[in-house]
Amino acid sequence: VQLVESGGGLVQPGGSLRVSCAVSGFTFSRLYMTWYRQTPGKERELVAGISSGGGSTNYADSVKGRFTISRDNAKNTVYLQMNSLKPEDTAVYYCNAQIINSRSDYWGQGTQVTVSS
Repeated sequence: VQLVESGGGLVQPGGSLRVSCAVSGFTFSRLYMTWYRQTPGKERELVAGISSGGGSTNYADSVKGRFTISRDNAKNTVYLQMNSLKPEDTAVYYCNAQIINSRSDYWGQGTQVTVSS
């Protein structure tokens, strides 16, 4: 399973950004998808997750109401729309794919998101 994130960059506080994760090498509709983030010296933190069909999502308290996770199973892609960004959202954002009913999971290489004026 290969995951490739894209869409990171520099954005001002209060701005918006959408990151994407394109998946190949496995049936996308059998994957539970999650976005994590990590800053230097800290553990990787769960940001948002979405079920295989897209009908169920969950979010970290710190991003509820500001971030939206979605997926397009026809395009094998999961998205994270980030609005009202804050400097504390600055991190490397990673995409994770977990095979349903399996302990196997896979990671992308990460994409840097920097929120700064």
